Amino acid sequence: MEYFIKAFKNYANFSGRARRSEYWFFLLFHLITIFALFALDAFIMNVLEVGFSPFYLLYFLVSIVPSIALIVRRLHDVGKSGWFYFISFIPLIGPIWLIVLFCTDGEYGNNQYGENPKLA
Repeated sequence: MEYFIKAFKNYANFSGRARRSEYWFFLLFHLITIFALFALDAFIMNVLEVGFSPFYLLYFLVSIVPSIALIVRRLHDVGKSGWFYFISFIPLIGPIWLIVLFCTDGEYGNNQYGENPKLA
C-alpha cells in the first residue's frame, strides 16, 4: 500500500528512478482497486441500470498520469529512456519486452537518471 500512495504523491514526477518493488506493488494494488471498482460498478448498474462505469472511469482519469510516471521512472532504473514505453505498441513483442524490463534489476549505482533507489 505504501508504494501505491507513493506513486500518487509523485503524481507527475517523470524524473528519477523507481525500484522493481515500487512498480510491482503499485501494479498489485492498482489491479485490486480496478477489480473492486468493477464490482461496485456492476452492483450499481444492476440497481440503477446505468450504461457506463462511473467509478472506474473516474479512477482511470485520476490514475493514468501517476501510472505513466511510474513506468517512466521504472524504465529509468534499468537505464532506458521514458520514450522506450512506446515499444509497448509493437504487437506481441513490445509488451513482452516491457515485462522483461520491468522484471530486470535496476542498474547498480548511479546512472544518467539519478542515484540507485536501493542504495538511497
